[in-house]
Amino acid sequence: MDSLSINSLLEELKNPDVIVREQATRKLWRIWFQQKGIYGLERIDHSQKLLDAGEITEAEATLTELIKDQPDFAEAWNRRAFLYYSIANYRKSLLDCQKAVQLNSIHFGALHGMGLCYAALGDYGKAIQAFQRALEIQPYSLVNQKLILECTFRIS
Repeated sequence: MDSLSINSLLEELKNPDVIVREQATRKLWRIWFQQKGIYGLERIDHSQKLLDAGEITEAEATLTELIKDQPDFAEAWNRRAFLYYSIANYRKSLLDCQKAVQLNSIHFGALHGMGLCYAALGDYGKAIQAFQRALEIQPYSLVNQKLILECTFRIS
């Protein structure tokens, strides 16, 4: 997908119509998951099935192998960040979120993940910054708005 189409989807994330925003969100996720074609999509899907089955080590190995094969695959980094977050390894999750954002600066999911990691680590100021960056892309995201308020409350 070309950058013009992606820019159009990013504009749709700012549309007051919830249906337009939801469709744009789904399309962006699809683009990110399909960045490396069938191979990348199948590896991510396999890792998710392993994670769902509680096979954390195998899921991590699958994602790590995918990252080694495709180091510019932002969604692979994001999925491994999710895995690390789900087992409360917030520092590793944060590093993978940062890498995903480095590769894809508009990855609102990885920005949200960064905010969650910072909050879990007690760095509420950085959490707020990450959630605000995600809100710049998805201004109607109620979850990020709520998390900003929660982090602000914890600081005060």
